[in-house]
Amino acid sequence: MKATQTEDPTVGSPRAMARIMGVFEALEGTASAFGQVGILGRLTVHGDAAATARNILANEGLFRVGFAASVLGVAFHIAWALLFYYLFRPVNRTLASLATFIILVGCAMQALTAFFYLTPLLVLQAGHSLSGLNTPQLALALINLNGLAFEIDLIFFGFWCVLAGYLILRSTFMPRILGVLLMLDGIGWALYLWPPLATFLFPAIAVASGLAEAPLQLWLIVFGVNPQRWREQARAAGKPGDLRLAG
Repeated sequence: MKATQTEDPTVGSPRAMARIMGVFEALEGTASAFGQVGILGRLTVHGDAAATARNILANEGLFRVGFAASVLGVAFHIAWALLFYYLFRPVNRTLASLATFIILVGCAMQALTAFFYLTPLLVLQAGHSLSGLNTPQLALALINLNGLAFEIDLIFFGFWCVLAGYLILRSTFMPRILGVLLMLDGIGWALYLWPPLATFLFPAIAVASGLAEAPLQLWLIVFGVNPQRWREQARAAGKPGDLRLAG
C-alpha cells in the first residue's frame, strides 16, 4: 500500500476542491450582491415607507427574484465555507475550525437577511390599504432589519478574512500576498462594528475588498492550489487529507 502522489483530476483532489471553492465564492458574492443591493436597494426608498411599499408591490416578481438570489447566496456560502476547512486544515486545524465556525455564524446571519427580505412583501400583502402608514412602516422596519443583519454578516466575514488570510500566509500551497491582502480586507469589514466609521471609510473598504477578494477568487478558479505542496503540508501536519491509497 502506498500513497499516490500524482494529481488526481477527480473532485477529491485539492486543486479541484480549491477551484470549486472559488466558483462557489464568486457565485455567493454575485447572488448576494444582486439580491441585496441590485434589487432590494433599487426598490427601497430610504425614509419613505409608503413609496417603498408601492415599489415592492408593483415589482413583486422582481422582489421574489431578489429573495431567491439571497437564499442561493446562503447555500453557496455554506458550500465554500466547508471546502475552505477541507483545504486549510493541514495548515492549522484549530484556526481552520475557528474560521469555519465564524463564517458559518455569518451564514446564519445571511440566512436571517433572507428572512427579513421576504417578510416585508408578506406584511404588505396582508395589509388592507396603503393609505395608512402602519403596514408600510412595518415593512420598511423589516427592510432595515435586513440591512442590520447584513452588516453583522459583514462583521463575521471580516473576522473570517483575517483568520483565512493568516492561514494563506502560513500555507505553502498559495501565494502569501493573497493572505496579506485578505487580512487587510477583513480589517475593513470588521469596522462595521461601528457602522458610522465603516460608512465614512466605505470607499477605502471597497477598494481593499476589490484588491483582495477578486484576485483570491480568480486564483482559486484558475490555479487552485499547488497539490504537491498541499500534500506535503498535510503529511507534515499528520493529516493525510485526500491522500489516496493504491495497491
